[in-house]
Amino acid sequence: MSFNTIKVKVVNTSANPLPSYATPSAAGMDVRAMLESPVTVAPGARAIIPTGLKVAIPDGYEMQLRPRSGLALKNGITLLNTPGTIDADYRGEVGVIIANLGNEAFTVCNGDRICQAVIAPVVHAVWEVCDTLDTTERADGGFGHSGVK
Repeated sequence: MSFNTIKVKVVNTSANPLPSYATPSAAGMDVRAMLESPVTVAPGARAIIPTGLKVAIPDGYEMQLRPRSGLALKNGITLLNTPGTIDADYRGEVGVIIANLGNEAFTVCNGDRICQAVIAPVVHAVWEVCDTLDTTERADGGFGHSGVK
């Protein structure tokens, strides 16, 4: 199996391991919380969780932060701005905005895996102003236009 790779500079101010892939074919790397003390997030509440990571994403790429499926299913924990984007020119600490959509309080401890990071290419759009668009079978059919079944 062969994957494209890219070097990403990282400063890790925590004692936690760097983000890593859980399996050889994983697309996302698990990112850990860096906390001096646990943070409890009540149902319906949100919190920003520090990671202790500062990254230099190469130009032409972004780092996307995505929820972990297990936390979402078991605890209702998600990221509010999913996917969160870390731009190539950002050099501050990566913070993760979690939200508790579950029915019980959720506690995050130092070293807990709180999200996944995916490094992805970025394409910049160049707008081409026009008066009309080509037609398609879907046309302007929006939310729910194709039904449930």
